[in-house]
Order: sequence, then C-alpha cells, then structure tokens
Amino acid sequence: MTERYYTASTAFLEALAEAGVRYVFANLGSDHPGLIEALARAQAEGREDTLPKLVVCPHETVALSAAHAYAAVAREPQAVLVHVDAGTQNLGGAVNNAARGRVPVLIFAGSAPYTIEGELPGGRNEFIHWIQDVHDQRGILRNYVKYDNEIRTGRNVRQLVHRAMQIARSEPAGPVYLVGPREVMEEELEPPAADPAAGDPAAGDPAAGDPPAGDATAAATAGAPGYSPVAPAALTSEAAEQIAAALAGAQRPLVITSYLGRDPRAVDELVRLCELLAIPVIESVPNYLNFPADHPLQCGYQWTTRSQDPLLAEADVILAVDSDVPWIEATSRPSPQAAIYCVDVDPLKYQMAMWHVPARLFAAANSRVALQQIHDVVRRQGLADPDAVAARHAEMAAVHDAQRAEWEARERPAGSVITPEYLTACVRDAIAGEDALVLSEAVTSFQIVARHLRLNRPGSLISSGGGSLGWAGGGAVGAKLAAPDRTVVCLVGDGSYLFGVPSSAQWVARRYRTPALTVIYDNHGWRAPKQSTMALHADGAAARGADFNVSFEPAADLAGIARAAGAAHARAVADPAELPSALKEALAAVHDGTSAVLSVQLPPA
Repeated sequence: MTERYYTASTAFLEALAEAGVRYVFANLGSDHPGLIEALARAQAEGREDTLPKLVVCPHETVALSAAHAYAAVAREPQAVLVHVDAGTQNLGGAVNNAARGRVPVLIFAGSAPYTIEGELPGGRNEFIHWIQDVHDQRGILRNYVKYDNEIRTGRNVRQLVHRAMQIARSEPAGPVYLVGPREVMEEELEPPAADPAAGDPAAGDPAAGDPPAGDATAAATAGAPGYSPVAPAALTSEAAEQIAAALAGAQRPLVITSYLGRDPRAVDELVRLCELLAIPVIESVPNYLNFPADHPLQCGYQWTTRSQDPLLAEADVILAVDSDVPWIEATSRPSPQAAIYCVDVDPLKYQMAMWHVPARLFAAANSRVALQQIHDVVRRQGLADPDAVAARHAEMAAVHDAQRAEWEARERPAGSVITPEYLTACVRDAIAGEDALVLSEAVTSFQIVARHLRLNRPGSLISSGGGSLGWAGGGAVGAKLAAPDRTVVCLVGDGSYLFGVPSSAQWVARRYRTPALTVIYDNHGWRAPKQSTMALHADGAAARGADFNVSFEPAADLAGIARAAGAAHARAVADPAELPSALKEALAAVHDGTSAVLSVQLPPA
C-alpha cells in the first residue's frame, strides 16, 4: 500500500462525488470487490472525505427509496449500488416510483464477469458468476430509466458517470442505470495529476450522525464542467400571452396540479398568479404540497374519484400544470366547451402508452418559470378585472370554508373506534409547531390525509409519485439525511409498511441515526383491491360473500418489527382517548434520537 491505489472503481466513486453525490445507498454483492477495496484504500490513505459515504441497506427497496426521498427533499441526486441481475430485480417497484416521481437517481450494478480462465483480474472465480449471467441485464430496467449503459473501460468511466447524471437531472428528471463487469471495475488506471475537487469534505459522516452540508432547499448545482443539466425551459411569449389572456378573461378559471410543489419556489409563483386572478386550485393525485391547504383558493383534492367535481364541471378555462392525471374521464371530467391549457415539464407523458388531455395548447416548460411569465403578462397588460376578481375570490373562499367545515365535522372517533379522519387530525395537532416533513403513503387514506393534515409550508409533504408501495420506510432515511434538523413523519398503510421491508428500513435508521415517526393506518388488510372490485362488481359474488381475500388476519405485530430490528419506540393504539398522548410520547422518542412506530388500529378493510 505504499503506491497510490487507483482503479476504475476509484475513478467511478470520484466521479460520483464530482457530480454532487454525498451518499451511495448500497446493497453489496460479489460484483463489488473493486468498489469495496477502493473505499477501504481511500480510508487508509486519508482520502475518505473525497468520496461519497456508503450507507449499507440490507434490502434494495430501502436503498432506492432512501435515494429517491433524499433527491426529492434536497433536490440533489444520489446513487444506489446493487448486485448484478438479482439486486437489479430486487429494486422492484422502487424504480417505478423513481421514474413516475421524476426523481434523479443513478443506479449502478455489476454484471457477470466475462473471462473464465484467469485472463484478467476480476474474472469468474465463484459459482455464482455463471448463475447470474443473463442475456440482457440492462433490459430489466429499460422501461423505467432514462438512460442505461455499460462501463466497458475504466478510461472513460468519468465521462459515462457525468453523462448519466446530466441526463438524470435534466427535465423530466428520472433514474439512470449503469452496469460494469468486475474486470473493468478492477482495471488499474493512472491517477489524475491532482485529486479532483470531488464533493464537499463537510458532507459529514452519516454513521456519526453528522448532517450533510449545503442548503437542502436549493436546486443542485454540483457537477463536472460541461455536464450541467439542461436549463429550465420557459414558455414562448406567444404561449404566455395566450394563457394569460384566457385565464384573465374567464368567468370560472381553474388550476389543476399534481407535482408542481417538487420545486417549493413554484408554489409561491402559483399563489401569486391565483391571487392576482382569484383562480381556485384543485390538487389532483398530489405527491407534493402544491398549494397551501388553508389558503382560501385551495378548493379540494382528488384521487380515484367516484363522482363529478362541480368546480371541474363548471370551469370555462383550465390550466393543468405539472399533472399526470388532472381528472378521470370515466367519473369526473371538464365541460366539452372548456378551454384547456397544459403546461408541464413532460406535457406528452411519453412514458405512458395511453394518455390524452384535449388541450388547446401543450407547452413544455418549467412550472415556476411559466407561472411567473403568465403572472407578469397579466400585470403588464392590465388584464385583471378588479371587480370580477374580488367577487370570484369571495365565492371561492366560501367554497373553501364550506369544504373545511364539512371535513372538520368528521374529525371524531366512531364511538370507541379510531377513524382515519380522527387519526389524521390527531397527527396534525401533534406536529403543530414542529418543522415537520411528512411522507405520505397511506394509499386508500391519501385523500383523508390531504384534507385533514392541512399543511401549508412548501416542501412539507411528499409522496413517491409512483405506483408501487413500500417507499416511505427507506424514504424516511433519505429524507432525514437530506434534512437532519426536521422532524420526519411517515403516514403509511399497513400494506405499505410491510412492502417497505420494515426490518431492513428500521435497522438502517438505527445504524445511521435517522429517527422518524411512522404512523400506521392499520386496517388489517388491503382496502384498495376491495374498492376496485366493488367499483366493477358491486352486486357480485365477492360483495355478497364479503370475501375479497384482502385480510391480514391473523394480525402481525407491525410495531414489534420495528422494535426488534431497529430498537424503535413501538406501540399499538386502539383507544381513541389514548391516541393524542401516544403521539406525544412517540414524538418525544424521535426528538431523543429513537425512531417510533405507532400501529393505530382502524376499522378492518
């Protein structure tokens, strides 16, 4: 160890640091000796602060979910390290979430060694190397990643990493996938003349509980020269003027959004525009806080609707901005005469085979920039009618107040039974005054959480944005690493909790000191399949026999899993009167550095 040890693995890790990666969430395998040795050599040589920190995750779902949430909170992409084809497959639904959530993450996996007689260092020397050899390993993720490639030589490993990260961070953002066989990752290289400025030594050590450096609310600016992401797109002046004139001239304008709030600054721009013209906002399938819940122009939330939304039906001009599912045609749709304008970072949804909105204008633009442009046109050209705006504001405020009064009336137990509405209201009261960051994965209670949690601060609520359960467990780890001073709260269904491999997630949280409060909406089963079946077969055999095969009986000790694996404060709560004090105790444990899990018993699914 007297000579500088430098391989393709070393260069790979340095390139990640140059690209702003602070943490590599890793599930190691037989294809990673080069990376393991590179990290150990760096530590022995006193260079460990120049490389990302390794966060060991005993399950790949936890690893990718943690990287996903970190990127969503800090707006800085991180990396995930998994084992060849098996580890890649074990990413499962987590990669669907990263893709649909438009979150930049670099996933790296080894691939089967390609030499078998000792020709090169790293060649096949274990039986598993034959078993893990598949025809198209990269094809496993090709439906979900923006870019995939193989590292074939260490001489261009930096270029491949930076190109992959540039693509991942450019809008619409998303995951990317690189693979590299052992022979390539063991390749010896000449080290650079001087160590690159790779990462921030102040990033801290997660194992020591140190927070990452930097402003977690600012957009990522790290990256090698020449590999910055594509700059935010703006509307053309013609498009901005057309949308501004339509909204200003409308009698019943409406804004619908879903993920605009992934940039907290875009929320402020939406508020400015809506206040200028008194435009109500509906959040449709929101996976961020897109508009303050208590603002008088916030007029509701929708997921899988069963009835027509009156504001949507009455709207004469609709601006759908950053929304994958602005409405569901089969049950709730706009008027055929409504003028619809679609502004989105991804207005054609090219990853969705079947998608359509009958818009007069589709514009690919950054929502923050576009909303600012539209606002400025209305202001500059004096398009707002003060009397019409004042009247509409009063009308929409009345709608807002009526909704809240109706919702608040439901915030009580059903006798001795805890209801989801009462539970959410108790959580809201418990975290009042906290700098809370809420991860929502309550699924069939998504709408209840949105209505009754009533969060107002941009950046205070995130969901996965995808279609797979199990995100919040690992997500809590990544969110806490990205925002170490905030109180992380996860609201999950019992199905979501189990999908998230809680034994792994809670162990990781304990090891890296990332405590969070997890509240399980425990209805002892899967309600979603029952609801789907009832929607199509309300009078069918399943409904008549009340047998949907969704029960989790006999009940598992869900909180006990966290106690066993993560030494968490763990408790089941069934008495409504005990719920407020149980939440208070759980938060106190989190503030003391211990994760807490409350399994709150709800009516059975």
